[in-house]
Amino acid sequence: MTTFDDRERAYEAKFAHDADLRFKAEARRNRLLGDWAAELLGKTGDEASAYAMSVVTSDFEEPGEEDVFRKLAEDLEGRADAETIRAKMAEMTVTARKQVIDEEE
Repeated sequence: MTTFDDRERAYEAKFAHDADLRFKAEARRNRLLGDWAAELLGKTGDEASAYAMSVVTSDFEEPGEEDVFRKLAEDLEGRADAETIRAKMAEMTVTARKQVIDEEE
């Protein structure tokens, strides 16, 4: 085996690991957003958990995060404006990444 092969395998492993972390962080962010939105909607217990999962699964509709934003904007109409939702999405992205990285250590 050559040094080039070793580097290539290491690069592929890092790419796969980074993609996995990114997926976990996005799913975690969506769960946190779902919890936040459920609270605004007055949902508790199993109903809040089910709602949070619906936010997580809404991310599978199309690439990117616009599907999540659209769901939250529709569900929170009159409770949170677009700017508030986008700010919360940015805040929860940072929180989720930190949580996922901390779990890795």
